[in-house]
Amino acid sequence: MTEQMTHLSQAVRMLETIPRFSESADHLARELYRQLARGEPVGPESLAEVLGVSAGGVKDLLASDELKGWAFYDDEGRVIGFRGLALVPMQHLLEVEGRQLYTWCAIDSLFLPELLGFPAWVVSRDPRTGREIRLTVTPDGIESVDPAVTVMSYVAGDPEVRQTNPAKIMAAFCHHIFFFESPESGAEWATEHGTGAFVVSLNEAFELGRLFNAVQFRGSAETHVSER
Repeated sequence: MTEQMTHLSQAVRMLETIPRFSESADHLARELYRQLARGEPVGPESLAEVLGVSAGGVKDLLASDELKGWAFYDDEGRVIGFRGLALVPMQHLLEVEGRQLYTWCAIDSLFLPELLGFPAWVVSRDPRTGREIRLTVTPDGIESVDPAVTVMSYVAGDPEVRQTNPAKIMAAFCHHIFFFESPESGAEWATEHGTGAFVVSLNEAFELGRLFNAVQFRGSAETHVSER
């Protein structure tokens, strides 16, 4: 088995250990994504109204073992970021239905369109060369990409960090997961930083994102990541 296949296998095994959401957590997460995608902070009252629970129940669920560490808030206690999606500017722009959103990691911009149910226009930059990278991502796949040879870095990371807080999640995962204008640029960046990151094709990256959704969310499409 090549080193690349070993890395990819490790990433798949790590993703497969993610616990599936309960029905209540699943409903809250999907609704929170939908409301954040409108481009405005989300208060517990608006979630409670749609979900048919109390605002206190929403707060309790967000603080539960299933969801703690996935949200961050403004000074008024409203959610402004959740599990990869953010309203505040970050490295990766995600435009959905004309609204400018952002993602924590490069891979977030690949799996979020499936959960949101809409295509997204993605703008990012190669952190090594500064080259702008543009993608059109639909719920079913990557429709277009420029440059055509763009790849993504990935790191399996420590699964124990998954439910701590957004800052630790970003440090453990997102600071190592970027788009690169070419395989060479991605490989050189991974070598220079010595983070354990490795390079995958965009098709592999998209399937890793779909696996994330399929493992954690109820009713998400099944997927298979090729380890060729």
